[in-house]
Amino acid sequence: MPHRKNTIKRKVHNWTTADSTDLYAVEDWSNGYFNVSRNGEVNVVLRDSNGDRKPVSLRSIMDGLADRGTDAPVLLRFNDLLQARVEELNESFAKAIKEVDYKGVYRGVYPIKVNQQRQIVEEIVSCGKPYHYGLEAGSKPELFAAMAQMTDPEAFLMCNGYKDDEYIDLALMGQQMGLNIHLILEMPNELPAILDRAEKLGIEPNLGIRVRLAAKGSGHWSESAGDKSVFGLNAAQVIDAVDQLKAAGKLHCLKVLHYHQGSQIPNISVIREGLTEAVRIYVDLVREGAPMGTLDMGGGLAVDYDGSQTNFHSSCNYSVAEYARDVVEVVGEMCTKAGVPHPTLVTESGRAVTAYHAVLVFNVLDVTSAPGRESVPPALPQGASETLRALDETRRILTRKNIQECYNDANYYRDQLRMQFFYGNASLRERGIGEAIYWHIMGLIAQRISEMSEIPEDLKEVSDNMVDFYYANFSLFQSLPDSWAIDQLFPVMPIQRLCERPTQKTVLVDITCDCDGKVDKFIDREDVATSLPLHEVEPDENYYIAAFLVGAYQETLGDIHNLLGDTNVVSVHLENGRPVFTNEEEGDSVADVLSYVKYDSKDLVAKFRAIAENAVNNGLLTPRQRRNAMEAYRNGLNGYTYYEL
Repeated sequence: MPHRKNTIKRKVHNWTTADSTDLYAVEDWSNGYFNVSRNGEVNVVLRDSNGDRKPVSLRSIMDGLADRGTDAPVLLRFNDLLQARVEELNESFAKAIKEVDYKGVYRGVYPIKVNQQRQIVEEIVSCGKPYHYGLEAGSKPELFAAMAQMTDPEAFLMCNGYKDDEYIDLALMGQQMGLNIHLILEMPNELPAILDRAEKLGIEPNLGIRVRLAAKGSGHWSESAGDKSVFGLNAAQVIDAVDQLKAAGKLHCLKVLHYHQGSQIPNISVIREGLTEAVRIYVDLVREGAPMGTLDMGGGLAVDYDGSQTNFHSSCNYSVAEYARDVVEVVGEMCTKAGVPHPTLVTESGRAVTAYHAVLVFNVLDVTSAPGRESVPPALPQGASETLRALDETRRILTRKNIQECYNDANYYRDQLRMQFFYGNASLRERGIGEAIYWHIMGLIAQRISEMSEIPEDLKEVSDNMVDFYYANFSLFQSLPDSWAIDQLFPVMPIQRLCERPTQKTVLVDITCDCDGKVDKFIDREDVATSLPLHEVEPDENYYIAAFLVGAYQETLGDIHNLLGDTNVVSVHLENGRPVFTNEEEGDSVADVLSYVKYDSKDLVAKFRAIAENAVNNGLLTPRQRRNAMEAYRNGLNGYTYYEL
């Protein structure tokens, strides 16, 4: 296990778990699902079999898994949190409908693209039954998966995405079987194809139109609406579709208006603006003679990843209850004013339902300390150059009063030494000693500015650069792809030792050999933090870190960069006050990920055997050594792709 040497020890007293809770903003982003226990461990709050909510230590879960032979990294799934989110969403709409005397109902659907894992979809369908909670499919494979889950005739199955004849036929046959399926027109040329297939099958199709709003979204996915949106019909195309339906005598089949402003919309005013435009279109479609009856608002309900409750892209300035209330009020008031019956309200909230239920837990493998942490600077060699002596003199005279001057001088002498080395006027040893002195100066400056109330702009980067690299047992590209691709912020924190002050400023580095394989942006109440406070890792300690709110998109978007595959997965729930592990899935083996890129493990073993036998024939190996090499090769193929203790 990692052990840091030459670290400056800090004696700090009176740190409490309340301080850790505040430092990592747990109460801000956790929505009550996670907290810090009195003994300094992160708890997940689960509903017991008797209905009571009880805290369960994540550290105790990891210890229990380790005893059973399941290694980190592990994706922990808490299906109880899925149920809680489905209940909160549906109950919020039910409350809002009652309070404003809305005349329609709410029938949400889960877009399975957010997390298509079978146990997730099955759990959502199961806990959504009391609310007639349905599904949304955005592709043919998703339609196959979704149709097999549809046992409630009142629950919607919304069919989006590109549709070939097989997709259309399957949806129409499902409708014929009594499923509440609606084919949503994403593009103008889909309508003739659907009408043609429906006529051949003798079915009156349930149709919807996805409109391309002029109102844009906000956040990362602001271009999902507006003129640049790649899906949906503009106003002219909507009217053309209505005229085609009238000409075919099928306008009575048009029952749903659908739109999508984008995922993770942080600003409620943007949601209201898009909804207002959509209701205007809905009302006019009714006036055109379409029966309508359903308004599908798509996704967009945001998750407050950073807990700031703002319109920052990783947050949102509204709650689920406020979202539901605004939707119901806007639609109800506008339809009442227009004399149009209140439609059934549908949302496709996937992120808001699934994000909280999954936690990625990984362990720290090694630590590289920030340069300049040594308590004693390197000694100058005999006959040191003038540049080295000047650099060392800068170190010696550094005070708070001349900190800016010493910073400038240190950079100047460091650059001079590099140029001298470049032109052959300084040795590698001299350059190495000079850079060690330079970083020692930077360490002293970082220590001084940590005590200053105002930091000069030039010196802020010194503190940012003085970070430790914590090498962690996970792949960013497999398990947190949005952190890399779109700078999504996830709550990240240690799950243990939270009674102690974390003294190290760190950046997390994964085990891929990629310079992008790091997490160096973290949630912060003021801004985006460039380092994460962690504890100094003790010798032989299994120091666990968790990334929270990773249940939406991360599993399905992850890739096998460096051939690091899926992690171990375990579902956890409470029975009689004790955690129970179910649905344990072993992470990908080396053989598994090699098969994804078309390697056959038997062929690999045969080729390796030939190489080993050739080594025996050439006297490089003994037959027994060949046997050991073959056993190691076979065992490695069956092993975990991540670091194994």
